[in-house]
Amino acid sequence: MKMKKGLLLCLLLIAPLVQAERIKDLADVAGVRTNQLLGYGLVVGLDGSGDQTSQTPFTVQSLKSMLTQLGISLPPGVNPQVKNVAAVTVSAVLPAFAKPGQTIDVTVSSIGNAKSLRGGTLLMAPLKGADGEVYAVAQGNLVVGGFGAQGSDGSKITVNVPSVGRIPNGATVERTVANGFNEGNYLTLNLHRADYTTANRLSGAINEAIGPGTASAIDGSSIRVSAPLDPAQRVSYIAMLENLTLTPGEAAAKIIVNSRTGTVVIGQNVKVMPAAITHGSMSVTISEQPAASQPAPLSAGQTVVVPASEITISEENSRMFLFDPGVDLQEIVRAVNQVGAAPGDLMAILEALKEAGALRAELIVI
Repeated sequence: MKMKKGLLLCLLLIAPLVQAERIKDLADVAGVRTNQLLGYGLVVGLDGSGDQTSQTPFTVQSLKSMLTQLGISLPPGVNPQVKNVAAVTVSAVLPAFAKPGQTIDVTVSSIGNAKSLRGGTLLMAPLKGADGEVYAVAQGNLVVGGFGAQGSDGSKITVNVPSVGRIPNGATVERTVANGFNEGNYLTLNLHRADYTTANRLSGAINEAIGPGTASAIDGSSIRVSAPLDPAQRVSYIAMLENLTLTPGEAAAKIIVNSRTGTVVIGQNVKVMPAAITHGSMSVTISEQPAASQPAPLSAGQTVVVPASEITISEENSRMFLFDPGVDLQEIVRAVNQVGAAPGDLMAILEALKEAGALRAELIVI
């Protein structure tokens, strides 16, 4: 058995081109957001792949409650043993400015032990927001991407996840979510990635296009912009703003190391201060040479196998390389390739540089 450092090292270099981007792609208007909706319901019409009611009593309870609301009362002590019903959660995302009567997609997920929701129909299920109010009602036939098959001998195969499905346009919006889009005489733009340089350039681009004093950066993430009070004018105003272009600030220098795959991502602005590094490689070889031990004549003994291990350690000559002040990305990669550092060695080198204060970048190990 031979163990030797020889892991695959993959260096991905990030060198983004500097180009202008639209405000629409860099920021969102504060208060204009989506909302999560959640509900509970029953899926019926399954081909025997629903909940096993003896193990999911809440399915039976829900079915009884639904039948009672429809005017059907079951005799006391009677539990319907139906395998074509499954208890599910229903989730959806309510877009900003969604109005009553519009439809949204919903995702239906089994919460019992149903094997598959394929072919099922979701019965009317109210969807509530975080405030407990009903904002949409879902109902319809499920589209399930997964399926499963099982043989009589117990063998089975499952493709994707048959216990989760979707209903395109399966929920109707019943209530509008209030927002502050038309309130006040200004609006706030929130950057997707906080950056002081980008915030300053964004406010400068608006002031140059509209007029001085129109926009001001509140912090590294938010920019306050004066806006008209009339809703119609405000919409056209934002439509103009979001198409203005600017060059965002460069991202902070980062190095990301994936210790599982050996992938190393080095940002464009990574710099190294003066430092000298030595790198070596060690090889450990373990060989087994068992020997047979024979008993003495007429001793009534038994032949046994005696283990014998031989361990050999060899180490290659260490190599040293020097980083001059302000070394950039290309020099780092060239030096790493020259010494043939493995992912584990490279992480050790980077961590040592960080501890020595010679690495001008944030080191992230995942």
